[in-house]
Amino acid sequence: MFSFQLTQQSILIALMIFAVRVIATSLDTIRVIFTMRSNKFWVWMLGFLNSSIWVLTFAFVLSDINNILNVIVYAGGFATGNVVGMLIEEKLAVGFSEVRVISSQWGAAILEVLREHNYAVTEIPARGKDGMVSVITCSVRRGQVQEIEKLVREIDENAFITMEDVVSVRRGFWRAK
Repeated sequence: MFSFQLTQQSILIALMIFAVRVIATSLDTIRVIFTMRSNKFWVWMLGFLNSSIWVLTFAFVLSDINNILNVIVYAGGFATGNVVGMLIEEKLAVGFSEVRVISSQWGAAILEVLREHNYAVTEIPARGKDGMVSVITCSVRRGQVQEIEKLVREIDENAFITMEDVVSVRRGFWRAK
C-alpha cells in the first residue's frame, strides 16, 4: 500500500509540503492566540490564509498518498509549525500582562525602582505563611514583562513573580514608552 520514493521530484515535493505546512501551522497557532485576545481582524485574515494554504498543501499529499514520505513530512511540518508559531508569537508579544510580585522584605524598594522606570504599580499589604508581605501588581504590555522581572530580581532574587494574560484594558495610567 505505502511506498517510499526518493526521486529528486519526490524530495522537492516533500520539502515543499514540509515548508508550507510549517508556515500554515505557524499562522494558525498565531491565529488561535489572537482569538484568545479578541483581535477579530487578524483572526479573520490568518484563518482565511491558513485554510487556503491547507487546501493546497493537502491536495499535494493526496495526489501521491501512497508515498509515505509525503505523510511523514506533512505531520512533521504540522508539529514544527506549532513550535515556530509559538516562537513568533513570543517575539510579537501582542497584548497585555498582569505581573504580580510577592516580596517579604523588599516591597518598598521594588515599588520605588518600578516607579522610577515609569511603571504604574499598586502595592497591597498581605499576610503570607511567614508573616507580612508586599503584593505588587503592575499591568504592562507583554513585551515589557522581562524588563519588569529583571528589575525585580535585581532587588529581590527570592521574590515570587507571576504573570497572566489580560484580555482587555480600559483606562488607567500606562507607561509612556
